[in-house]
Amino acid sequence: MKISLHRLVYLLLLGVLTFTLVSACSRNIDLNATSLKQPLENCRVVQHVMGKTCIPRNPQRIATLWMSTFSSALALGIKPIAYIWIPSEPFPKYLRDKVDKVEFVGSLNEPNLEKILLLKPDLILSNTRLQNIYKPLTDIAPTVVLDYPGPPPPWQKHLEDVAKVLDKEQESKQLIDEYWQRIDKLKQALGVDVASPKENRRLQMQVSVATVDQTYGIFTYGSKHPTGKLLSDIGLQRPPGQSGDFFTRSNISYENLSEIDGDVLFLSYTKGDAKENLEKLQKSPLWQKLKVVQQNRVYLVDSDHWYAFDVLAINAVIDDLFKYLVNTP
Repeated sequence: MKISLHRLVYLLLLGVLTFTLVSACSRNIDLNATSLKQPLENCRVVQHVMGKTCIPRNPQRIATLWMSTFSSALALGIKPIAYIWIPSEPFPKYLRDKVDKVEFVGSLNEPNLEKILLLKPDLILSNTRLQNIYKPLTDIAPTVVLDYPGPPPPWQKHLEDVAKVLDKEQESKQLIDEYWQRIDKLKQALGVDVASPKENRRLQMQVSVATVDQTYGIFTYGSKHPTGKLLSDIGLQRPPGQSGDFFTRSNISYENLSEIDGDVLFLSYTKGDAKENLEKLQKSPLWQKLKVVQQNRVYLVDSDHWYAFDVLAINAVIDDLFKYLVNTP
């Protein structure tokens, strides 16, 4: 009987020890997999492209490794401590007054890990274009990898993804609701009259959008681009060459300049030699033959926000549409 009792006690102790070891190992695996730097009760688990990460419940020092992520965080009421950009190019105008005391930590493709480490972030928002440095980033702070394919996702999708990570989903919904409210106001300002569609400025106007770039020449925006989608949401018509289901169409030759003609043309140029290319274009006899040029309805706008993919950029485009389509005679 004593032997059986001793054996029973032994088995019970062995079971408790085994359970404790398994629990400890399981906890250790979770910690390693999620780059956790703090007790579990102070964080919440977030599912993302690379798995699950336990992030601070109220992160105070967020490093953002893509411009759309940086802009989305700002729009949601959170100011990151770090951003990345193209070192050789000027910072986008629509964001210049928002980067005070925010550290530049390298280029879009090669963030500076040492700079990020010195900033002591408590959360890093990366993306799928930087998966090769995911492990080093997790050694610095909990890292969430957001899906950012090429071409980029709709600005609403990325905003919602960032909001979910930052527990700002209500703020995200409000920003999207405000977008649709602005769309409705712009429609009304353009003279929407459902009863008389033939007299509707909005439904009759062909709006062209093009950019002069030093690498891709002249390119236009299709319905898959955020700017093209915005014009579609308003109900504005596009020239035949821009009404297709594409993101952008590049290298439009001078002989095919009719593809950028319309009732209105929003024209921009990227940095560097693109300005010289724009001036060359404007001197071309073929440019002078365009209806939109002859009617003096070409408006030079900033490619920084017309080409961008975030809610702040989209609102800047809407500002331009009010300026040129509503308030300009």
